[in-house]
Amino acid sequence: QVQLVESGGGLVQAGGSLRLSCVVSGFTTGGMGWFRQAPGKEREFVSAIWWSGYLRYYADSVKGRFTISGDNAKNTVYLQMNSLKPEDTAVYYCAVRQYSGDFSKTTQYAYWGQGTQVTVSS
Repeated sequence: QVQLVESGGGLVQAGGSLRLSCVVSGFTTGGMGWFRQAPGKEREFVSAIWWSGYLRYYADSVKGRFTISGDNAKNTVYLQMNSLKPEDTAVYYCAVRQYSGDFSKTTQYAYWGQGTQVTVSS
């Protein structure tokens, strides 16, 4: 049984920081990603990591503020979020993939976590 358990969301003031974590069990990942979905909006790509070569990818909206990291052996990925803005408010989802491809597309990911709420107040 595949399980993705996310943690680390919460309420923070603009300019603050949060660190999200995601632990995967029951699945051998080639890479992992973070997406977010705000009310009334589509789920959007935030960041991804591909274990081979430790390649990392970011959406333009978070580049320079967010950092993805992880440990392949522990099937764990983190998202350090700094300089948070109110527009970062969303439910953040962790997802896993086996194969390379377009890291920004939700269809490329096999399993998803339940999501963790991030709220940034102005």
